[in-house]
Amino acid sequence: MTVSEVVFDIGGVLVEWDPAFAFSDALGGYAAAQAFIARTGFHEKNIRADSGASFAGLAQEIENPDDRALFARYVANYGRTIQTRIEGTWALLDRLRARGVPTHAITNWGRETWESGLKTQPRLGEVFDTLVVSAREGVAKPDHAIFALFCERAGRAPGACLFIDDKAENADAARAFGMDAVVFTDPVQLARDLTDRGIL
Repeated sequence: MTVSEVVFDIGGVLVEWDPAFAFSDALGGYAAAQAFIARTGFHEKNIRADSGASFAGLAQEIENPDDRALFARYVANYGRTIQTRIEGTWALLDRLRARGVPTHAITNWGRETWESGLKTQPRLGEVFDTLVVSAREGVAKPDHAIFALFCERAGRAPGACLFIDDKAENADAARAFGMDAVVFTDPVQLARDLTDRGIL
């Protein structure tokens, strides 16, 4: 089957994401924020948020009261973590849309942080033909169920879709499900990938 649809991941592909920026001001610097992320198990908790857990609930697992209070403010400070767009990828997305190529997204993203993030990057809520946000569905990449959900919702066969993700395990999962997939490294390589497939 010829690939005719492009499905983007968002974080690390269209916008940079760095959670340390949510905590660096309160802690007096970036290094202190990274230490906070390590000692609170932030990344493990964030994965659970991607599948639907609330950050307020996750904060209650942190013993130190100061750390717990700061962690609980993550959603309020979330906009600071995604301020930088990856402009080259946006340019490719706009070129695809101008050519009439359907563009979609499957993203691992928390329910609360998605709503907060749209205030910083509002176009994320406007540009995709089909958008699947993991926490809204209770399932996250690399689970094949999220790709099946996307295909059902978009009315597309897996083989018609090229999936782009910055994490190899997610690209591998998409391939195993039946999609074409590439690991995003930079917009220049992505342009080559799209051109090689005759999409761009």
